Amino acid sequence: MVQKQTQMMDWTVITEFILIGFPTRPELQHVLFSVFLIIYILTVTENLVIIVTIACNVKLHKPMYYLLFSMSFLEIWYVTVTVPNLLNNFLTQNNKISFVACMIQLYIFISLACTECVLLAVMAFDRYVAICIPLRYAVIINNTCCLQMIVCSWVLGFSIALIKVIFIFRLSFCGPNVINHFFCDISPVLNLACTDISLAELVDCILGTIICFVPLAIISFIYLCIIRSVIIIPKILGQKKGFSTCASHLAVVVIFYSTTLFIYARPKKISPYDRNKYITIFYSVLTPLLNPIIYCLRNTEMKQAMRKTIRVCN
Repeated sequence: MVQKQTQMMDWTVITEFILIGFPTRPELQHVLFSVFLIIYILTVTENLVIIVTIACNVKLHKPMYYLLFSMSFLEIWYVTVTVPNLLNNFLTQNNKISFVACMIQLYIFISLACTECVLLAVMAFDRYVAICIPLRYAVIINNTCCLQMIVCSWVLGFSIALIKVIFIFRLSFCGPNVINHFFCDISPVLNLACTDISLAELVDCILGTIICFVPLAIISFIYLCIIRSVIIIPKILGQKKGFSTCASHLAVVVIFYSTTLFIYARPKKISPYDRNKYITIFYSVLTPLLNPIIYCLRNTEMKQAMRKTIRVCN
């Protein structure tokens, strides 16, 4: 009994973790700080421009752009939950993070990732209705329906992430407390658990499958329907317009899922290879940077509205 009590006391010793991040020579630390700072500023600026442009232009008050507004808002928080802490670590070399702060960061990051999975499926459905049944688009995807889908995406994403984090939070951590990552992610945190993680892994696997593979399956099915509909369009111009409408969204889906599935579609307690955190950079840092560019490059209406907004601001 005394031994069991002692073990329980040892399990409560871990009150903070140490994030390894990207250990390099001091001069390279400053270079990395500059690179990530530039990426962060560009990401926030790009997405803020999209948000302001959509908010200030009445012509863009449509379901398609409301979804883009929500995605840009999500991307800002997506990088904010990880990059500022990383920048602080580069400058101060203080890589410590409290247990509670780690769990909060883990929860917010997973919530945003889950929400993005659902939002991408909702955006695919929006494109399907616009291309395959355009005459009924205004009836099916009206502003109220669009708002409801956006709210459901956020609620579903944050609810599933909450269940995941609750089971991780209940685990005991007795040391070591070094996380081979630049933020608190599922796999690196599970690697440090001292108790049986089978239940947490099972819950994470089931919920991860639901929130990741179900939207991906829906997106895949929708694009098969879109391709079939576009192919039978008699006019070449109609085909080009149809494919152009979906190209941006499809590019974002490929970039996001190709890196996300590599990290999360495996057993959670995996060896803490350095390559995992480098691959994580693609979907946690670079994807939010590229998404606004991809969405706006092929959208003439959006580019015109952005130029108009910039002229007004100047």
